[in-house]
Formats: sequence, C-alpha cells, structure tokens
Amino acid sequence: MSDPQPPLTVVVHGRNVQGQLTETLGPLAREAAESGTQVVVAAVGASARAAAGRHPGIDVVPLPDGTSDGVARAAGADRATGRWLHFVPSKDTVPTGAAHAVADRVAGLPDTVDVLLTDHTRSTWRHARVPGPDGRHLAKADGRDVALGDCPDLLKAAPVLANRVLRREFWRAHVDHLATDDELYAAHAALLCADRIAVLDQAAVDVRQARPESLPPLTADDRFAALDTWERLLRLAGERAAGPGPYAVLYGAMVASSLRTVARAGLPEPEARAFFRRASKAAVDFRPPGHRRPGGLEGVRRRLLEEDAYAKYRAFQLADQRRRELRSAAASGRKAAARKVRAAQYHQDLRRPLDPHLAVFSAYWDRGVACNPAAIAAKLAELAPHIHPVWVVTRANAPLLPPGTDHVVPGSRRYWRTLATATYLVNNANFPNAVVKREGSVHLQTHHGTPLKRMGLDQLAYPAAAQGLNFHDLLARVDRWDYSVSSNSHSTEMWQRAYQSRYVELDYGYPRNDVYYTATAADVRAVRERLGIAPGRRALLYAPTHRDYEATWTPRLDLAALADRLGDDTVLLVRGHYFYGGAAAGALAGLRRSGRVLDVSTYDPVEELALAADALVTDYSSLMFDYANLDRPIVVYADDWETYAKTRGVYFDLLAEPPGAVARTQEELTAVLTGDDWRGEAATAARAAFRRRFCEYDDGRAAERVVRRVFLGETDVPPIVPLAERTPAPTPREATR
Repeated sequence: MSDPQPPLTVVVHGRNVQGQLTETLGPLAREAAESGTQVVVAAVGASARAAAGRHPGIDVVPLPDGTSDGVARAAGADRATGRWLHFVPSKDTVPTGAAHAVADRVAGLPDTVDVLLTDHTRSTWRHARVPGPDGRHLAKADGRDVALGDCPDLLKAAPVLANRVLRREFWRAHVDHLATDDELYAAHAALLCADRIAVLDQAAVDVRQARPESLPPLTADDRFAALDTWERLLRLAGERAAGPGPYAVLYGAMVASSLRTVARAGLPEPEARAFFRRASKAAVDFRPPGHRRPGGLEGVRRRLLEEDAYAKYRAFQLADQRRRELRSAAASGRKAAARKVRAAQYHQDLRRPLDPHLAVFSAYWDRGVACNPAAIAAKLAELAPHIHPVWVVTRANAPLLPPGTDHVVPGSRRYWRTLATATYLVNNANFPNAVVKREGSVHLQTHHGTPLKRMGLDQLAYPAAAQGLNFHDLLARVDRWDYSVSSNSHSTEMWQRAYQSRYVELDYGYPRNDVYYTATAADVRAVRERLGIAPGRRALLYAPTHRDYEATWTPRLDLAALADRLGDDTVLLVRGHYFYGGAAAGALAGLRRSGRVLDVSTYDPVEELALAADALVTDYSSLMFDYANLDRPIVVYADDWETYAKTRGVYFDLLAEPPGAVARTQEELTAVLTGDDWRGEAATAARAAFRRRFCEYDDGRAAERVVRRVFLGETDVPPIVPLAERTPAPTPREATR
C-alpha cells in the first residue's frame, strides 16, 4: 500500500490582505492537487475564510480577527498531515511550479535533514518577482545537505520563514522558537536548531512588500525590540553550540543592523543616543572571542560603536557624508569632461569622408550577431564582399562572438569613429540619440518581430508599457531611418502609425526567416543532435514573452508536472525572454536533470530551436509569427491575456485570430498536448489563416532583396513567391525518413 501521508503541507496563514489571498490560492490549489501536496489555510477573519472556502480541496482553519501570525502558523500546523511544512503568509504567493519542486525535493531527503532552505523573489507595487541575492549563499552548500557550522553563510539568506521548509517533527520539537510572531527570530532559529540543512536553488515564495508609506512607522520601541531579537539569537547560537562561524555571522548582522538604524532610522536625538548606547553594550557583550573588526571606514564605525562614542560617530558620519558628496561631484565632473572629449572627437570624425565600404551592424541593443542584421550580414558577405561589416557588441558579450568577427565596444574611441564614418548603419533596435544622420549615410531599420503588442507612438496610451519613454527622442531616432523592413502588410501598417516619418518601407520579408525555407533535412537533424534530442522524440519549444509588469522571468507553467504528463517521448525546450538575462537558469534548476526539460534560454540562434521543434507553445511572443513559416503546429497558452492586453495594449485579439489551439489553464494545455487538438483540423485551419496574414513576404529570399536594394542599389529585386508555392524546411519527422 502507498503511504497516504503527503510529503508536503503548504500552510497559508493570515488575513486576506488587499484581497490577495484569492489570487494566491487558485494556482496553488490546482498545483497541489497534481503534486499530492496538502494545502491548509489558517484563515484569519471572514474575508480570508470566504476566499479559502471557494476551493474545495483546501483544508480551512477558521480563526478570529486579530489572531497573530505565530498563533495562525501553529493552528495551521496542527491541521497539517504532511511530513514537511511550508509556511506562507497570506500576503505572499507560491510561484508556479514551486510546490511541485519543493515536494519533489523533500521526498528525497533523509530523516537527518530538518530544514530545506529555498530561494525567493520579492514583489512591490512597481516590480514583480525581483530575484534577491540569496542564490550565492545557497550555492555554498554545493547541493549537499550540511550542518550549519560547516556552511554558516546560509544565515545570510533573507530571514523570512517562508523560504525555510520544515520537517514536521522538527517543528513540533522546536515550536517555542518557531511559532513566535517575531519572524526575524523564527527564521534564524530554524537554522540554528536544525541538525542538517538542505537547499533548493529555486524560488519557493514570492514575498509581497507593501509600500513603506502604507505601513505604520517604526517606533523607537520597535528598534530596541529588534536589538533584543539579535541578542536572543546570539544566546540561542551559544546554547545550540552552533560553532564560531554561525555565531560570527549573527554578530556581524547585529552590528550592521544597529549601525543602519543609527544612520538611517531618523530617530529623535535622545532616542538615537539611547539606542547607540544599548547597541554599544550589545556589541561588546556579545563580541566573539578573537573577533577582529573589518578594515577601512566600516572598521572605524564599529570601533566607535564599541566605544559608545556617539558624538564622535555623528561627527564621523557627517564627515563621511561630505566626503561622498565631494567624491560624487568629482566623479561627475570627470565623467562630464570625458563625455565632452568624446563628443568633440566624434564631431571631428563627422568631418571625415564616409567610407562606402564600411557597414555597422547591431542587434538587440548590442547583444551580438543575431536576428535580421545577422542574416543581412551573411548575405552581404556573399553578394557584396567589398563592404566590410563591423558589429557593435557590449564588452560582456564580445567573448561570445564568432571567431574573426570585427567589432567595437559601445562608448570606445573606435566605436564613435566607426559610427561617424560608416556609410551603412543596420540595427533591429536603434542607435543612441547622439548618433548624427549624415548626408549620404544609409540607416536600415530591420525590426525584430511582427507587432502584436503596441509599439512606438501607440504606447502613449499605455504608460506601463512605455515606462518613461521619451517620445520626442524616439521620433528623432526614427527620422534617421532610410529604410524599414517588413514581413507582412500588418507590420507595414503598424510601423507607419507607430513610427511616423519619411523612411521607405521594404516589404521584402524578414531576413532571419529565410532559413525556414532554405534549411535542409540534414540541417534539422544536426540541430536536434546538438540539443541531444533523439530521433522520433517529440520536441516542444516553450517560448513565453516578456511582460512589462514582471521584473524577472518565472515559468507560468508547472513545467515538472507538464513534463510528467507528456511522458518520456516528449522533451520541453524552454526559452526565457532575453530581457530577463539568466533568470531562467535559476527557475529551471533541477528540471534539466530529468532530460525532459532543456533550458535553451541562452541558445542562439533561436531559428535553430524552431527548426528542431515539432511544435511551438507560446503566449504572446512574436516568435509565433516567424514559426508559422514552418507550417508546424502552434499552441497559444494565454493564461493572462486580459492583463497583458490591458497593460501593454495589442493590435488585434489573438484569442479571436490564433495560429492554432488555445489553452487558458495548465489543465487545458495538458489536454491539448496529450490529445490531438494541438495538430487537429481546427488548429490546422487556424494556422492556415494565420499564415496567409502574417507570412505574406517571407519566402527565403528576404536577405537577398535587402542587400540588392540597400547595398547594391538595385531596384529590380526577386519577386515574392506566393505562399502556396513555397516549401518550408522539412519537419523533424520528415528529416529522419
């Protein structure tokens, strides 16, 4: 018989703060049902009880208004049946996939481990899911379960109880330390009392932070209470014989917190002086044997604290503030002088003759050789080898360039000279405002996608999307364009209204999409071999887009659960948006080892991933317009379409004119992908209509048309091949025949 006890209970506790509990419980309840996780809501007040009562699978513990966090936490734990407990305040959320990941992790832990320490994100009114610095502390454990004495830096992880998952027997044994309302104490006490600690480098909670202005101001009593907490923790560390490492970390945190309070809390002078005296006594009384203060200014601050030299500390603080102001002014002066020198040199270079054999290329804000500019540069080498390409690439990305790529680093002397003297300037975004459009120079704007979301001037009505964009500067950049590349009539019309100027529209197709018609069966097989995809295995490319209302990328799907449902014959290729940098790597940690989920967020070019995939799963990414050229199935996962459309603004209703099957929930998506709907008749008909509208000019010869027209001055370019007469690259199944 299987063990009926679930591996994990998520205890959500507290009031229905700002109505957020409803938003938290829906996705959590669905995921918990799939992963065998119990959810208990210790609901404080009628609103919380009502929110929890809407979900039949949730155990509700009704509690009266005014019940404290510690009491609510304990009440939820009493109802829990899981072997492990994850306490989540009702104001916070559990990210998609986190409950499944935590349940999987704790199921494999030995009984000697008491605490699983996880990563977390933070959300404010302005930004969503911002990653913190805890990853580097968790990495110290190197994936092993450890004693705190062997890895004291774990105490530097954010002191919130929600990033500590506790073995239920451990909770019961130390409930006096853990059921307190003092979260700072409970969070650190959990690690101090644990025999061994395991880590999970994935966010298990998103901590919602209210605006400080909306919270009651901290009083002097609150400041003294925090100092009391640090002293209690240091005593507990001594009682638990945690060792010199953990004790030293806590001592350093106490001193740093005390100095921050004196420097920034804005306490009235008498209370500040009293706090300083009390903090001084604590710094001396709890100083570890053999402790050495750090060097530099921080060491001076700590010495003055230990000496209870309040007047000297304030004088030092004032002098240090003045020193920083002078240094900042000097640095600003040096930067201003350097800018003036560069500007003067650039304007001197503008008097040099244009080099007719020099072309500058940039893609995605100087990320590297990619997208339409890369396809144009490749065709340029074939048709016009006398024109020398120079790429603009950031210093960080320069080592990733193909060998032999001539490049300049933004801001360097050669960068400005190259921009001043190149006849051709090619970009899929825009060059800086300072770049001057010279008579005789040719600026080619290639764009980097078909617009579903509002762009350019059309963002005026969507400030969340515009994010402070200076529209006058935007139009000045647009006025430099000589040519604008388009892949369909829809794009041409939208560019004309979003970027109003006198440039010439090149209705030639997107050069980056040429490969979807020129790639061979051998090319498709080679890409799949590089990715490690076995012949006959279905590959689904999951490529969600950037959202202006999210600061970092987290999967909107429980990828582990989805991979389980799809089975071993399917591999998920997961590509996070480039705006989020390496955030996907952390979010997907652990899933890659299964071989059913591959993180391809940094794999370039994306066109190769499309060739390797049997189908595309996306939300609102422009990749769907490109992928449609392959005439392979596309599934739209639109769980937040209304929010996206309202905040970003869109040019058409994707749900009314989709490229294939549409799913609004993970359950619907799973049903689509495990059945035949993803490639059924309805999906095929929708894709055909989508292709007629959006694959209008893409036929495999776009780069050739652009090079002949822009660089060679030819007006008689190859005509567009009708859609019905085009042959896309072979599918993976066709490539293996």
